[in-house]
Amino acid sequence: MEPLRGKRVVVVGLGRSGVAAARLAVAEGARVTANDAATEVSGEARALRDLGVALALGGHAGVLDDADLVIVSPGVPRLAQIAAAEARGVPVLGELELAWRRLSGVPTAAIGGTNGKSTTTTLVAEMLSAAGARVFAGGNLGTPLAEIVGQEPRPDALVLEVSSFQSERTPTLRPRAAALLNITDDHLDRYDSFDAYADAKGNLLASMTPDDTAVAPFGDPVVARQLARSRARVWTFGRQGDFRVTDDAIVDGPSGRSYSRAEIALAGDHNALNAAASVAVATAMGAPEAAIRAALRAFEGLAHRIAFVRELDGVRYYDDSKGTNVGASVAALLGMREPKVVLVAGGRDKLGAYEPLVDALRRRGRAVVVIGEAAARIANAVGDAVEVARARDMDDAVTTARRLARPGDAVLLSPACSSFDMFRDYKHRGDEFVRAVRAQGGGR
Repeated sequence: MEPLRGKRVVVVGLGRSGVAAARLAVAEGARVTANDAATEVSGEARALRDLGVALALGGHAGVLDDADLVIVSPGVPRLAQIAAAEARGVPVLGELELAWRRLSGVPTAAIGGTNGKSTTTTLVAEMLSAAGARVFAGGNLGTPLAEIVGQEPRPDALVLEVSSFQSERTPTLRPRAAALLNITDDHLDRYDSFDAYADAKGNLLASMTPDDTAVAPFGDPVVARQLARSRARVWTFGRQGDFRVTDDAIVDGPSGRSYSRAEIALAGDHNALNAAASVAVATAMGAPEAAIRAALRAFEGLAHRIAFVRELDGVRYYDDSKGTNVGASVAALLGMREPKVVLVAGGRDKLGAYEPLVDALRRRGRAVVVIGEAAARIANAVGDAVEVARARDMDDAVTTARRLARPGDAVLLSPACSSFDMFRDYKHRGDEFVRAVRAQGGGR
């Protein structure tokens, strides 16, 4: 770990992870400049001045010219100024990499992939916690890793959700166990191609050794290409594989143990796959069978992930605002218990293909209500596969969905898009959906 004392460090991007990185660099004696394209930043970012951090807001020109180290927050796009710094030989790291280098002695599990990361990260952490370990769960999920550097006592284990943006710049991150759950179209507004996006996901595995365990879906050729970059032992999961999902159980092939699905709190086939991956990762991290069973029985899922809101006129309403890409929304739609679904979709377009969503709507959709910037593109893709209605805002979307739904149906918010055209984030979008549903009269 290279000491930062006296170095000129520039942190680019002042969201929560950037603020945490800046604080860590200051604590180690660096001369820190915190930089953001925005002119208005959070109170936490402004408070960095009290620690001696120079704030450079409103752009990036000239800010990186004298840097000894650049730390990039995950949401920062590819900038010419960062590329120029790298060309000069300036190290450029992500916040996750910076923090992990200071915690690399702590056994680490890392969860990557397009969909299912947060559920799997949390479930693995619950399994390790049930065994009595002090566990930090975070990264892309919740708390940035940099926030806990220097805290005592150190955790016994780290369980990190890792996004593609983060794994772009994690050259030495070496998990003891890592899951690459799936790779489907997402963030194609940022990457030059799907292959470039997949390669960013696969960076998670690149530093692993034969002493480590990579967990991957059985028979997935896209993930298999990324596994070829790693030397780790591979455990597979799915309807076939080392950790096999049947209609009744999750079967741990390496040990011969079986976990009945009747005892697993998470519902749905997609969550059975997440649970199988979690069992594999937790097993590789040394969690005992009793702890794994206890966590499977207790963990009911996360907010905004196909969360039941209420029943109204015989129609059940669900919040899956975390469905921010087409693959996630397809999994949610096909995993619903109700035979027909009115889908509420749309937001900021990530430029992926909507055809898989249209195919799912043909199978399970009653109608689709589209909102936000991507509304026209989704409507054009759907065509006459199911009825399409457009809504001005979330209240209008819920009212329209209620009109289209029939008793026995579900209304599902699973947008297949990011939220930033109309909302602060996916949580705000989900909260607004829940508010609008609860504001509807009648029902229970």
